[in-house]
Amino acid sequence: MRETRVPIGAVVAAIGGLLLIVSLSLDWFGRFSGFNSFEFLDLLLVALGLATLAALAIALGLLYTPLPPGTSLAVGILALVVVASQLINHPPIGIERDPETGAWLGLAGAALMLAGAILSTARIAIAVEPRHRAGDDAADPAAPPRPAPPASEDPTVRSEPPRP
Repeated sequence: MRETRVPIGAVVAAIGGLLLIVSLSLDWFGRFSGFNSFEFLDLLLVALGLATLAALAIALGLLYTPLPPGTSLAVGILALVVVASQLINHPPIGIERDPETGAWLGLAGAALMLAGAILSTARIAIAVEPRHRAGDDAADPAAPPRPAPPASEDPTVRSEPPRP
Protein backbone atom coordinates (compact mmCIF):
# COMPACT_ATOMS: atom_id res chain seq x y z
CA MET A 1 0.00 0.00 0.00
CA ARG A 2 1.15 3.51 -0.73
CA GLU A 3 1.60 5.86 2.21
CA THR A 4 -0.04 9.27 1.97
CA ARG A 5 1.39 12.27 3.80
CA VAL A 6 -1.04 14.93 4.95
CA PRO A 7 0.76 18.25 5.44
CA ILE A 8 -0.72 19.57 8.68
CA GLY A 9 0.66 23.07 8.17
CA ALA A 10 -0.92 23.47 4.76
CA VAL A 11 -4.24 22.13 6.09
CA VAL A 12 -4.25 24.57 9.04
CA ALA A 13 -3.32 27.46 6.73
CA ALA A 14 -6.07 26.51 4.26
CA ILE A 15 -8.65 26.37 7.06
CA GLY A 16 -7.49 29.83 8.12
CA GLY A 17 -7.71 31.06 4.54
CA LEU A 18 -11.27 29.78 4.19
CA LEU A 19 -12.20 31.36 7.52
CA LEU A 20 -10.72 34.68 6.39
CA ILE A 21 -12.65 34.62 3.10
CA VAL A 22 -15.92 33.71 4.85
CA SER A 23 -15.38 36.40 7.49
CA LEU A 24 -15.30 39.08 4.79
CA SER A 25 -18.96 38.42 4.05
CA LEU A 26 -19.89 38.86 7.74
CA ASP A 27 -20.28 42.13 9.66
CA TRP A 28 -16.94 43.77 10.47
CA PHE A 29 -18.00 47.25 11.61
CA GLY A 30 -21.63 47.76 12.52
CA ARG A 31 -23.79 46.47 9.68
CA PHE A 32 -20.95 46.71 7.14
CA SER A 33 -19.26 43.54 5.93
CA GLY A 34 -15.59 43.25 5.16
CA PHE A 35 -16.39 43.62 1.47
CA ASN A 36 -18.22 46.91 2.18
CA SER A 37 -15.66 48.21 4.69
CA PHE A 38 -12.50 48.12 2.59
CA GLU A 39 -11.57 49.73 -0.70
CA PHE A 40 -9.09 47.16 -1.99
CA LEU A 41 -7.93 45.28 1.10
CA ASP A 42 -10.87 42.90 0.81
CA LEU A 43 -9.59 41.73 -2.57
CA LEU A 44 -6.07 41.40 -1.17
CA LEU A 45 -7.37 39.27 1.72
CA VAL A 46 -9.35 37.05 -0.68
CA ALA A 47 -6.22 36.58 -2.80
CA LEU A 48 -4.18 35.68 0.30
CA GLY A 49 -6.85 33.18 1.39
CA LEU A 50 -6.90 31.61 -2.07
CA ALA A 51 -3.10 31.40 -2.00
CA THR A 52 -3.31 29.17 1.08
CA LEU A 53 -5.77 26.90 -0.72
CA ALA A 54 -3.40 26.71 -3.68
CA ALA A 55 -0.53 25.87 -1.32
CA LEU A 56 -2.58 22.98 0.09
CA ALA A 57 -3.35 21.73 -3.43
CA ILE A 58 0.37 21.87 -4.27
CA ALA A 59 1.30 20.05 -1.05
CA LEU A 60 -1.23 17.30 -1.83
CA GLY A 61 0.03 16.96 -5.39
CA LEU A 62 -3.21 18.19 -6.97
CA LEU A 63 -1.60 21.28 -8.48
CA TYR A 64 1.83 21.41 -10.05
CA THR A 65 2.99 24.99 -9.71
CA PRO A 66 6.25 25.60 -7.93
CA LEU A 67 6.17 28.24 -5.21
CA PRO A 68 9.32 29.87 -3.91
CA PRO A 69 10.28 28.77 -0.40
CA GLY A 70 8.77 30.97 2.28
CA THR A 71 5.75 32.02 0.21
CA SER A 72 3.23 30.64 2.68
CA LEU A 73 5.04 32.35 5.55
CA ALA A 74 4.94 35.70 3.73
CA VAL A 75 1.24 35.20 2.92
CA GLY A 76 0.41 34.42 6.57
CA ILE A 77 2.36 37.39 7.91
CA LEU A 78 0.81 39.77 5.37
CA ALA A 79 -2.73 38.56 6.13
CA LEU A 80 -2.24 38.96 9.87
CA VAL A 81 -0.70 42.43 9.51
CA VAL A 82 -3.53 43.63 7.23
CA VAL A 83 -6.33 42.35 9.48
CA ALA A 84 -4.66 43.56 12.69
CA SER A 85 -4.03 47.00 11.17
CA GLN A 86 -7.70 47.31 10.28
CA LEU A 87 -8.72 46.39 13.81
CA ILE A 88 -6.32 48.93 15.30
CA ASN A 89 -6.93 51.70 12.77
CA HIS A 90 -10.49 51.30 11.48
CA PRO A 91 -11.29 52.12 7.86
CA PRO A 92 -13.36 55.31 7.32
CA ILE A 93 -16.66 53.41 7.39
CA GLY A 94 -15.68 51.78 10.71
CA ILE A 95 -14.88 54.96 12.64
CA GLU A 96 -17.10 55.28 15.72
CA ARG A 97 -18.17 51.63 15.30
CA ASP A 98 -17.06 48.60 17.26
CA PRO A 99 -15.58 45.57 15.50
CA GLU A 100 -18.15 42.83 14.98
CA THR A 101 -17.93 39.04 14.64
CA GLY A 102 -16.53 39.08 11.12
CA ALA A 103 -13.52 41.14 12.16
CA TRP A 104 -12.61 38.75 14.95
CA LEU A 105 -13.12 35.70 12.72
CA GLY A 106 -10.92 37.39 10.12
CA LEU A 107 -8.22 37.86 12.76
CA ALA A 108 -8.53 34.22 13.79
CA GLY A 109 -8.32 33.10 10.16
CA ALA A 110 -5.21 35.19 9.54
CA ALA A 111 -3.62 33.80 12.72
CA LEU A 112 -4.37 30.26 11.54
CA MET A 113 -2.82 31.07 8.18
CA LEU A 114 0.38 32.18 9.92
CA ALA A 115 0.37 29.20 12.30
CA GLY A 116 -0.06 26.82 9.36
CA ALA A 117 2.78 28.51 7.51
CA ILE A 118 5.04 28.05 10.54
CA LEU A 119 4.07 24.38 10.73
CA SER A 120 4.76 24.02 6.99
CA THR A 121 8.17 25.58 7.44
CA ALA A 122 8.87 23.04 10.18
CA ARG A 123 7.68 20.29 7.75
CA ILE A 124 5.28 18.62 10.17
CA ALA A 125 3.03 16.00 8.56
CA ILE A 126 0.93 12.98 9.46
CA ALA A 127 1.55 9.72 7.62
CA VAL A 128 -1.58 7.79 6.73
CA GLU A 129 -1.35 4.15 5.68
CA PRO A 130 -4.64 2.50 4.77
CA ARG A 131 -5.19 -1.00 6.11
CA HIS A 132 -7.42 -3.72 4.75
CA ARG A 133 -9.69 -6.08 6.61
CA ALA A 134 -8.91 -9.77 6.64
CA GLY A 135 -11.35 -10.56 3.80
CA ASP A 136 -9.93 -7.90 1.48
CA ASP A 137 -6.64 -9.71 0.73
CA ALA A 138 -8.01 -11.24 -2.48
CA ALA A 139 -8.79 -7.78 -3.86
CA ASP A 140 -5.24 -6.54 -3.25
CA PRO A 141 -2.82 -7.94 -5.85
CA ALA A 142 0.19 -6.64 -3.90
CA ALA A 143 -0.75 -8.57 -0.75
CA PRO A 144 1.37 -11.65 -0.07
CA PRO A 145 -0.50 -14.94 -0.52
CA ARG A 146 -1.90 -16.55 2.59
CA PRO A 147 -0.33 -19.85 3.55
CA ALA A 148 -2.57 -22.84 3.04
CA PRO A 149 -3.84 -24.40 6.27
CA PRO A 150 -2.46 -27.81 7.15
CA ALA A 151 -4.40 -30.75 5.71
CA SER A 152 -5.65 -31.77 9.13
CA GLU A 153 -7.40 -28.43 9.59
CA ASP A 154 -8.78 -28.08 6.07
CA PRO A 155 -12.39 -29.37 6.05
CA THR A 156 -12.31 -30.01 2.29
CA VAL A 157 -9.45 -32.52 2.54
CA ARG A 158 -10.50 -36.05 3.46
CA SER A 159 -8.25 -38.59 4.97
CA GLU A 160 -9.82 -41.39 2.91
CA PRO A 161 -10.07 -41.47 -0.85
CA PRO A 162 -13.65 -41.15 -2.13
CA ARG A 163 -15.49 -44.40 -2.79
CA PRO A 164 -16.63 -45.15 -6.33
